[in-house]
Amino acid sequence: MRIDETLLNEAKAYAARNGRSLNSVMEDALRQLMNRSTEVAERPPIDLPLSGEEAGFHPWVQVRLDAGEKLEHIIYDLDDMERYGALRDAAS
Repeated sequence: MRIDETLLNEAKAYAARNGRSLNSVMEDALRQLMNRSTEVAERPPIDLPLSGEEAGFHPWVQVRLDAGEKLEHIIYDLDDMERYGALRDAAS
């Protein structure tokens, strides 16, 4: 068996820092890997809800993207609109 030298050195250092043998560290790592694989295989599948909406951006966002604006700027504006819109509505 061959193990990547860098990985082996990291495992040796981990074992030394924790007062353990390299063998016990390797056994624990293999056990965790095997347990994780079993847990994933036994996990029931998740059904995610789907939206009936068409994929893509809202039309007004797409117009701004097509005009060359960056999405991060549009999102920043949206955050302002939501924040200040709520304040404006509360004041009315």
